[in-house]
Amino acid sequence: MKTLHSEIKSGEIVKNISTLLVENASKFGNKIVFQEKVDGIYKGISWDKFLSEIKNIASNLIDLGFEKGEKMIIYSPNRLEMLELELAVMSIGGVAVPIFAYFKEDTAKLLMEHSDATYLAVAEQLQLDRTDHNLPFKKVIHFDDVKDDKFNNLISFKNLLSANKNEVLDLDISPDDICLNMYTSGTMGTPKCVQLSHKNILSQQAAIKEILKVNQEDKFLSYLPWHHSFGGIFELFSALYNGATYSVESSFGKDVKVIIENWKEIKPTVFFSVPKVYQNLVELCNQDEDTKQLFFNSGLKFIFTAAASLPINLSNLFQEKGITVVEGWGLTETSPCCTLTNPDLERQTGVVGVPIPGVSLRIAEDDEIQVKGPNVMKEYYKNEEANKDIFTEDGWYKTGDVGSITSSGLKLISRKDRIFKLSNGEKVIPTDLEKIIEKKCHYVQYVIVSGTGNDYPVALIFPNQNLLKNPDYQKSPEDGCFCPRNINEFGRCLQGCLKQSNDELKQKFAKIKKAVVLDSSLSLEDNTLTPSMKMAPKNVLEKYKSYYLNMYGEQLSTEDNLYIIDLEDE
Repeated sequence: MKTLHSEIKSGEIVKNISTLLVENASKFGNKIVFQEKVDGIYKGISWDKFLSEIKNIASNLIDLGFEKGEKMIIYSPNRLEMLELELAVMSIGGVAVPIFAYFKEDTAKLLMEHSDATYLAVAEQLQLDRTDHNLPFKKVIHFDDVKDDKFNNLISFKNLLSANKNEVLDLDISPDDICLNMYTSGTMGTPKCVQLSHKNILSQQAAIKEILKVNQEDKFLSYLPWHHSFGGIFELFSALYNGATYSVESSFGKDVKVIIENWKEIKPTVFFSVPKVYQNLVELCNQDEDTKQLFFNSGLKFIFTAAASLPINLSNLFQEKGITVVEGWGLTETSPCCTLTNPDLERQTGVVGVPIPGVSLRIAEDDEIQVKGPNVMKEYYKNEEANKDIFTEDGWYKTGDVGSITSSGLKLISRKDRIFKLSNGEKVIPTDLEKIIEKKCHYVQYVIVSGTGNDYPVALIFPNQNLLKNPDYQKSPEDGCFCPRNINEFGRCLQGCLKQSNDELKQKFAKIKKAVVLDSSLSLEDNTLTPSMKMAPKNVLEKYKSYYLNMYGEQLSTEDNLYIIDLEDE
């Protein structure tokens, strides 16, 4: 098997998180490490004060009885208290377990029970109300004031900040000790708990320091959630490791107009995001010249994109504006980054670059991508079934992604479990057609092609609702696109694009024969999107099962406004 690795040598890996914090506080002192909006105004904290507060938290946790190896669930949106608590737990040999701040009670309980955490931290009343008071936590820490008579073990985070002269940060923690348990997005089923060590996390930064060249002068404007590896490991530690200033985006990525308002204040030099948000930002820029000038500015060193391929039309636009685009690929299990693209090379759809220093890739006989390096987890927590077959006999992690090695680096093809067989036994790679459709029409927000066990593939298509409400008459990806304003106009317009998309496929059996355009949106709330805004295929197909089955002749009732496209006679 051909192996791909970096020609660049990795830098020295910092021993553990506590060492990183102490060294950086010494280097950066009064420089702002973190800031967030308080009463509408950005308020920051210096490295000196940051470390002092983390030391107090750590000391007070130990006084409460928190011991090395214990776990703390942190059920909160991104905020200073969450960051300080997470780092304090890691720095005394504990394990932080962040979970999505807005999980409903049943999901939160499932993860809390599975985690075996003995401590819990919640942001506010919402998270406390969604916590089962019968769970055996020693202490429940709350960041904001709460009211409750069900819990008899509540403690305010403010108490943890009280001065404590005990020096308890452990600078001798083994690099291989677990410090972070992170639940995967679960795009195809129940989330798995990934166990990550100090070395897993810090090896990334040692590897990419000379590639991304982030430094103490850089400014991050961030909305990516910390319970997810892209934001909570890769982006966050890129800032912390290099002494950059990290500012929380106050809409948490949900409102592009607010992102732009914050952009004006922070003037970020680097920006990490997912394609959906880049698409929405560009759409806003196209509506206002001042916004365009603000966003595409010479102070922006690079933008980083992951979770899905950045559409070529967006990539070309950033290139036209002189802004470097870096794309990466990896998984929570690999802490997460494995590859980075070279911004000096022309970007190609699906190509995610070459391995970062210290990481090696190879392609197995079944085209699965396998990884080896200091970033790879040891195993999943309490999941014998998942752990059975995740490593090869010679120690390579089996990613579940299918790909190939090209002259430009690794090319992603599909998730292995997305590939399906038709009734005639033909194997279909649905992402081939999905990528073509998304590239063909930027009015398509998400598309899922499926057809397991059936005679032909079909597609569910979810439009970009912002574009339907605000058609862009100045720019369209294809000649003849008349910028539809509603679901019916979009469906009629899309018929021709779907035919052209089918024509680009070599295999006749892989062409879709029917599609349904739904006047509906995928969301985090119904678990059809993951926290990194990727589509969760299994959940989408389950929620829209009746629409899917109707395309195969069943007569099931549906509620959403829709447009049916029949391509059988095309």
